[in-house]
Amino acid sequence: MTEQEKSQLIGLIKAGEKLPKEFIYKLFADEEDVFLFWNGRKEDVTNIALPFHSIEHIDEPRKEAAQQQTSMFETDLRGRQLKGWTNKLIWGDNKLILSSLANGPMRQEIEAAGGLKLIYIDPPFAVGADFGFEIQIGDEMAEKRQSIIEEIAYRDTWGKGISSYLSMMYERLKLMHSLLAEDGSIYVHIDWRVASYIRMLLNDIFGDENFRNEIIWHYDIGTAPKTDFKRKHDNILRYVKSNNILFNPIIIPPKNLERYDQVDSNGRQYMVRGDTGKVVYADEGQIEDDVWTFYKGDFLRTLNSMSDERRQIAYPTQKPEALIERIIKASSNEGDLIADFFGGSGTTAAVAEKLGRKWISTDLGRFAIHTQRKRLIGVQRELQATGKDFRAFEVLNLGKYERQFFMDDLTNGELKQKEGLYINLILEAYKAKRIDGQNTLHGIKAGRFVHVGPLDVPVTQSRLLNIFDECSRNLYTQVDVLGFEFEMGLTPQFIQELKEKGVSITLKYIPKDVFDKRAVEKGQAKFFDVAYLNTKERIKGKTISIELTDFVTHYTQDDIEDLQQSMRAGSKVVIEDGQIIKVEKDKNGIITRTLLTENWYDWIDYWAIDFDYLSKPEVIKVKNETGETEEKWTGNYVFENEWQSFRTKKNPTLEFTSISHEYEKSGKYKVMVKVVDILGIDTSKIIEVNV
Repeated sequence: MTEQEKSQLIGLIKAGEKLPKEFIYKLFADEEDVFLFWNGRKEDVTNIALPFHSIEHIDEPRKEAAQQQTSMFETDLRGRQLKGWTNKLIWGDNKLILSSLANGPMRQEIEAAGGLKLIYIDPPFAVGADFGFEIQIGDEMAEKRQSIIEEIAYRDTWGKGISSYLSMMYERLKLMHSLLAEDGSIYVHIDWRVASYIRMLLNDIFGDENFRNEIIWHYDIGTAPKTDFKRKHDNILRYVKSNNILFNPIIIPPKNLERYDQVDSNGRQYMVRGDTGKVVYADEGQIEDDVWTFYKGDFLRTLNSMSDERRQIAYPTQKPEALIERIIKASSNEGDLIADFFGGSGTTAAVAEKLGRKWISTDLGRFAIHTQRKRLIGVQRELQATGKDFRAFEVLNLGKYERQFFMDDLTNGELKQKEGLYINLILEAYKAKRIDGQNTLHGIKAGRFVHVGPLDVPVTQSRLLNIFDECSRNLYTQVDVLGFEFEMGLTPQFIQELKEKGVSITLKYIPKDVFDKRAVEKGQAKFFDVAYLNTKERIKGKTISIELTDFVTHYTQDDIEDLQQSMRAGSKVVIEDGQIIKVEKDKNGIITRTLLTENWYDWIDYWAIDFDYLSKPEVIKVKNETGETEEKWTGNYVFENEWQSFRTKKNPTLEFTSISHEYEKSGKYKVMVKVVDILGIDTSKIIEVNV
């Protein structure tokens, strides 16, 4: 830069004026010939390493486990995997997940599994994408809108247009690059709206010398205005980590079979190349190019509403298994580890399991994780039925560690400040007023006292008894208890007993949304009453079966009264206070309501049982002060999914009575029953049994 330009630049900065773009480029002219810049670009990458909390361990029992071990790893007497890599289904923000995988103890587990050989991602394409989905109630469809945490992620991604999208993708792609093995590949699935931007990002992170292909997936449907050609393809960008490339060429049948116009004595078709005289046989196939239209003799189609795959899973952004199969086969081998950090409906994980690969799949949406859980159990069952190997998988999240991270971020880790700020934060989100001078009560709202449960442990029965004692002494009759988690023993019967003794206690979940100031300021952080489930146990000797007998939820998404005043003629399905109702308004303004959830079981999508809940303590790996990895018991236990029944599009029928489970020894056991409702929300109960 000239002295005159420097002086002009200093003057503009002092005056708070915008800088001409050519000045920005001149400031960095000595570093790179061409560089990528956008509003909000930051070089810093999250390096937090949070422990993963184990929600559930799922492993369909192998047949004849006691007599016959599978070829892949040892199993116990129940046929459940004992050793080797366990696949990971992780719920949460993939930025924190990626950072924790890259910088935490699980990195060692990934390296021990051979390293991460392949990443396939199908990130959101453009403004207008959201995390909502439809749920079917009988013959009607209800919309489950995105949660606030998903809505915030959406706003962060698209709030400032393409620049905020690039910031979101840049940090995540850098973390993925750091995780990828030296011979690994990444496939990034995008469309015309963002293809050019993402290619520049990938060049910046991976280096343009590591760009290998822009694959064009050309499908057989597509639309466009009359002024344009039809848009009938997606772009899949393939980059590698280094020159040490794991790649298996895809061999396909010849596209022009008529050119093989000669037949040898064995009946094989061939042709002779005119330029070289080389004999080429038709059955040897050809190496696939970078335009993918056909697969196994058929169109490589998108999944329309009538396709079998879409009808079975019914997830909005679902991609065909045939497409993912090509990618996995091309850039990994059996036993390799692959990952999808925008997991969606779980197609990558499902295909990986079928092809004998290890996998990690993550998603921000609770419903996406639940969709994947059901799909992957289905894959386990399918492989089991055909006598093929399959791996156990565990459902993980960052749980209380993520909440602690949010609070540390707000308070710079100062414990005393954190305690007070945490209670104020929750009360503000709940729209309650802070009060002093009480031992267990923190606030008041609409005449009801409020207790804020702890950040990192469940609200226990003993805590409720302390609250009850204080309320009884002071003649307080109503209190709301807010918590992120609640002890499993807090049954409706226990709450009813406290009410009969004079104190009405309502348990409400604190949503993760309270940690986002925007959600709190807009009043969008919704606190919901804890749901309850009831069961009946049938015990005979050392054998037990569980019957699911009732489920109560108070989930609310809509306000019927507001809706009725604002809606035009037509119909709308709403969710309010544990009921799903179809509201219809005719042209004369006459409104009728039809209850769609007539029975308690209409709410249930999935339920599962761990017959011996205390058999597997939850052990996490953490780094100590010297950087070494230590194992630490959290005080909790892992839910081992030993039996489950769930609805699918193909078979929407639920079983309400489990199989009979026989214990090896007589004694006392704790059985955990988990219900997942049609919105993807978990509710659990612990039952003490004596056999």
